[in-house]
Amino acid sequence: MAAQSQYEELARQLSAIGTVKRGLGRVLPADCPAGSAVVLMLLDRYGEMRMSKLAELLGIDMSVTSRHVAHVADRGWVDRKPDPLDRRSRLLSINANGSTLLSQVSERYTQALAHCLNDWSDEDVGHLNELLARLRSSFGDTRHRLLPHQVESTTRTPSQS
Repeated sequence: MAAQSQYEELARQLSAIGTVKRGLGRVLPADCPAGSAVVLMLLDRYGEMRMSKLAELLGIDMSVTSRHVAHVADRGWVDRKPDPLDRRSRLLSINANGSTLLSQVSERYTQALAHCLNDWSDEDVGHLNELLARLRSSFGDTRHRLLPHQVESTTRTPSQS
């Protein structure tokens, strides 16, 4: 296990990732914020799904997911149709316009990364990809995993509170 100081530095570095995300966000088309791009990417990767599944994949609540979906639907990038198993629900799918936009977004992201990391070796970029995938995997489904301070507060008896 790494030393506490290593975890503290990792926390600082992860906090600074916001700068990278904002930089990448600047390459997105003006009418396609990052949340919309992620919705399109997930629909492209996993195919047709209900809004509840999309919210689960995004790791956000339904109200925020609904806003993202309304944005992409209003721009004609996704299709919504009644779910044959539950007519009250809708199935979402990326359409041809959304796929075209997603290709453009992907190309812009790739070009921005290639430009900013042009002095990195293929090995370094590959290693970063491996480590980021490993980091994400280590967190798993964070909505259901308790962190140490949460575990302590849930294990107290009423008399300890």
